[in-house]
Amino acid sequence: MDHVNIDVVSDVVCPWCYLGKVRLDQAIANVAGDIHVTVNWRPYQLNPDLPPEGVDHKAHLAAKLGGEAAVDRAHEMLTGLGREDGITFDFAAVKVSPNTLDAHRLVRWALTEGPDAQSTVATLLFKANFEEGRNVGDHAVLLDIAHKAGLDRAVIAALLASDADKDAVSEEIEMARGMGVTGVPCFIIDSKYAVMGAQSVEALTDALRDIAKMKDSAQIN
Repeated sequence: MDHVNIDVVSDVVCPWCYLGKVRLDQAIANVAGDIHVTVNWRPYQLNPDLPPEGVDHKAHLAAKLGGEAAVDRAHEMLTGLGREDGITFDFAAVKVSPNTLDAHRLVRWALTEGPDAQSTVATLLFKANFEEGRNVGDHAVLLDIAHKAGLDRAVIAALLASDADKDAVSEEIEMARGMGVTGVPCFIIDSKYAVMGAQSVEALTDALRDIAKMKDSAQIN
């Protein structure tokens, strides 16, 4: 069976990243049995300068997008797209735009339990933020997510209370920017091919199949 590695560069407060994850999961399901796909979640911060406690979400987004009307239009479009992919966006419930550094630390630590645990944490973070309106910069929320994903709550609590991996996460984000990643999601396949944006399930499925074929051809030659 062919094996493909995907590094997903994303931020947990990016709605397009949530769409991208759900679509990638479906694409992986489409090629199951033919291609084994390993997914690694990589950090990115859309708003790295936000304070640890976060800021008012509505005001922050309005300032960023150019007013409340622009925010409403974006949310309406995303809500429709989410519905098609099984995501119930509840933008009205989102009260805080958090600093996501600690959320990315949690995603990093989840990988010690394997890619499936890391993917579960990523899903729970997206769901908490976009469907439940929970503050994913809050350590209590992060601990609940860690527990739901099967991680050791006491260990994660100790790590969150420390500066563990803050520098490593920040360095990884800078590395992504240095590679030319200016927007997320970005899917880096086998460290060679970059697919930008929340592509359709069909496009992601085709990309996986095409890259697997190229690998087969290279091995034969």
